[in-house]
Amino acid sequence: YYRGRRELLNRPSIAIVGSRNATPQGMDNAEAFAATLSGAGFTIVSGLALGIDTAAHRGGLSAGGSSIAVIGTGPDRIYPSANSDLGHRLAADGGLLSEFPLGTPPLPANFPRRNRLLSGLSRGVLVVEATLASGSLITARFAAEQGREVFAIPGSIHSPFSKGSHRLIKEGAKLVETARDVIEELGGAAPTEGAQMAVAAPEMQADAGRVLKALGHDPAGVDALTARTGLAAGAVSVALVELELSGRVTALPGGAFQRVR
Repeated sequence: YYRGRRELLNRPSIAIVGSRNATPQGMDNAEAFAATLSGAGFTIVSGLALGIDTAAHRGGLSAGGSSIAVIGTGPDRIYPSANSDLGHRLAADGGLLSEFPLGTPPLPANFPRRNRLLSGLSRGVLVVEATLASGSLITARFAAEQGREVFAIPGSIHSPFSKGSHRLIKEGAKLVETARDVIEELGGAAPTEGAQMAVAAPEMQADAGRVLKALGHDPAGVDALTARTGLAAGAVSVALVELELSGRVTALPGGAFQRVR
């Protein structure tokens, strides 16, 4: 069962998957990779779940790109309800694909089952972020069985959201750091100069640059950053505000901050 633009089914596609409870950095990575891959001629395939799936669909649809959701309900049902607007946009500008008849509710067993369609429809599967219990590992396993390429973005060795990706890399998945790495493996048009320039960041103040370098890619609080940089706590706080406003870091519960780019 299919709703949407049928011609998208004949285009080269790549599945982008990952954790529902994703980190801000994971969400940014998913949307950025999807936007660049879509600009290179790929249709972005994902599962319309919260988290990484949502970011992947949004990135795929950005700038006139394309995306297809493989869903675990009937084609007339959009789940979760939080993605209702996104689902309707996919039906109009992308596609909704389901093996389940009209009216099928969101039964738990349907979602792992549909993952084989996610991978089967695609030339490869990119796992952006995954815990060891993430359903995206099921999709990666189906991809390997179907002879598809499996890609994984590495993360912090301390983050549970990177453990699944790291396991896949140990098992032979290709480690990728940029969308260009995926394009070189699968083929496709090079990303446009405009797309590359779109991620360029504005200049930072000196203190903000020191704080960003000290933060690295693991969460840290003001006290830790004060010790690492030698700056006063007030200066660190001001720098963190600048970095947060520029989209380089995000605040986490408990007073910690995490770098997102």
